[in-house]
Amino acid sequence: MTISEVARQVGLRSSTIRYYEQIGVLQPAQRASGQRRYDKTVLYRLAIIQRAQQTGFTLEEVRRLFYGFREKTPISERWRKLSEQKLKELEHMVEEIKTMQELLLRIQKCRCDAVESCGKAIFNRQSDEVCAQISPKLREQRRQPRFPRA
Repeated sequence: MTISEVARQVGLRSSTIRYYEQIGVLQPAQRASGQRRYDKTVLYRLAIIQRAQQTGFTLEEVRRLFYGFREKTPISERWRKLSEQKLKELEHMVEEIKTMQELLLRIQKCRCDAVESCGKAIFNRQSDEVCAQISPKLREQRRQPRFPRA
């Protein structure tokens, strides 16, 4: 198959497939008369790449999925190991999102009249009655200095 045939079947641009070869996610294709020629297995590898990206894997992680294990390691074990790492990463992101949600809820209750007073309260970590309602984790984050004090 030519690169354009492969691209059409998997819904990608030819340039994307060339890029995958360039960064080592796909093995370079065989050439015939100067054109890339692929066998059907490239469709399966591209399907894996697309699924991995849909589940949040980076192209570097996809490259590790294909080439970062011993050759005899089953794909199921590869998925499992990389998925465990990705799940931990997602758990951390969820915690960050929860913290952002708490901050946004506090911001909605802001009663400051001027930018300066609002900024001063944030800088000095002064708070109103809402501060007592924040989570212990957020309270601990507030104790750690963000800016050097003059």
